[in-house]
Amino acid sequence: MEVSVNISNMTPLTEHIIEAGYADRVLSAQQLERLLGGSDARRYGLVNRALKSRELLKARRGLYVLADKYRRHPLHPFVLAQQWEPGSYVSAETALSFHGWIPEAVYSVVSMTHGGKSRQFTHSVFGQFAFCRMTVKAGQFLQSVERHELHQQVALIADPMRALLDLVYLRKLSWQGLGYLVEGLRIDEEALRSVPALTILRLLDVYKGKREQVLINELLSSLQL
Repeated sequence: MEVSVNISNMTPLTEHIIEAGYADRVLSAQQLERLLGGSDARRYGLVNRALKSRELLKARRGLYVLADKYRRHPLHPFVLAQQWEPGSYVSAETALSFHGWIPEAVYSVVSMTHGGKSRQFTHSVFGQFAFCRMTVKAGQFLQSVERHELHQQVALIADPMRALLDLVYLRKLSWQGLGYLVEGLRIDEEALRSVPALTILRLLDVYKGKREQVLINELLSSLQL
């Protein structure tokens, strides 16, 4: 898909970004510096002009994206979350909805992080984001997390069972029976029963807490796996 806009009407920065093949990227201040060169004052002027024209949008301090009309593909919020917190992955309700395990649409992007503090915020253009810190067994943070291509952009997303257990972790849920998962959390029972036992067993290597360990074993028993 080509960018179908009149380049003569763009600000110089937008032209530079498109001509460099970076239209679909989330760009850091350092990348813009390398792209533009010149003095700090010149770069500031070019960035500020593009921001005022709404051709360039500030995702957060030091991160920028082109407005959708100048991109080949719309910016996916999962990709933006990945750039905000490198090493994080999308999980919990967000990933469950993505995989079709719950019927509701989820409008907040929930990501898990391995360090720092949990935080959440709302961006006026891109929506709601939550970054939730978790502790797991050594070397297991990205267990059952897969790389997905979204509109030719890449994000890390938890597999559905990992997303479910991350949700249990975040809400501090205890085992209340299979019925609670299906009726209380609205998990698709057919999808749940289709998961191989080994996929669930692997998650015993991830979580430190007794709550998650008990839930995994009880789930295996209830599914007769």
